[in-house]
Amino acid sequence: MTGPETGAGFRVRVPASTANLGPGFDALGLALARHDVVELQVTDGGLEVEVVDAGAGGVADVPTDETHLVVRAVRRACAHLGVRPPGLHLRCFNAIPHARGLGSSAAAVVSGVALGYALAGAALDDEALQLAAGFEGHADNAAASLLGGLVVAWSEHGRFHAERVTPDPAIRPVVAVPAAKSSTDAARGLLPAQVPHADAAHSAGRAALSVLALTTRPELLLAATEDRLHQEYRASAYPASAELVRTLRAHGIAAAISGAGPTVLALTTTGVLPPEAGIAGFDVTELGVDLTGVQVAAR
Repeated sequence: MTGPETGAGFRVRVPASTANLGPGFDALGLALARHDVVELQVTDGGLEVEVVDAGAGGVADVPTDETHLVVRAVRRACAHLGVRPPGLHLRCFNAIPHARGLGSSAAAVVSGVALGYALAGAALDDEALQLAAGFEGHADNAAASLLGGLVVAWSEHGRFHAERVTPDPAIRPVVAVPAAKSSTDAARGLLPAQVPHADAAHSAGRAALSVLALTTRPELLLAATEDRLHQEYRASAYPASAELVRTLRAHGIAAAISGAGPTVLALTTTGVLPPEAGIAGFDVTELGVDLTGVQVAAR
């Protein structure tokens, strides 16, 4: 294995993401304009990780050793590309809230993979998606952070795939982030092994409609984001968020649980939520759609 020269440095900027968008479970993802930034420098040896809270709402529990997710992704990408840097110094500026359903883990992994490619002097390719999505077992969040925009993701014959499309510019996502955190593994554990055929058919139709609504027909978003596949099964994990989704939808707003929750995503064309919808206790923010995905530059 070879390695980059000591002193070489890179800066990566990666967007948050929201997955599922209602019925598109593990298939639809949207990149959002809240970004983590990681700065990396090659050193003579060892590993040093600094974590800075840049708006994530607390980073005290983030590891600063080899178990750090960015470090693990850098190592995996470097091994894949045949690169062995002598030492690494990373500064991680975390702005994406952790364990809130906004793709913080996927963003960390994409950051690490992109940095590994930068260390190798290689352009991101399809294998970068395989490496990033392999950490989570599905490609919706990772592909959104990697590619930007709206992604349709799937897996076939043991490989991950994703196609990027540009969402309608009239769509203005709003996120309502509660103080409580959620565990993706715990939320997945609440899903049943089987669902009624009628609900599966409903979700397939609404997921297909979502792509149309998100790209050219935003007036269809309320119908398109209706889910019967996963949200109600997991409502006990985020009761306040589930109630907010129901209330917003009753007000005609296309709302859904963001990823595994507990953040609520509202796909609006106004950028605001009605105060009478019961948003007290949530940090409500309009976030633009990130259209570029992960960005890497030398420093």
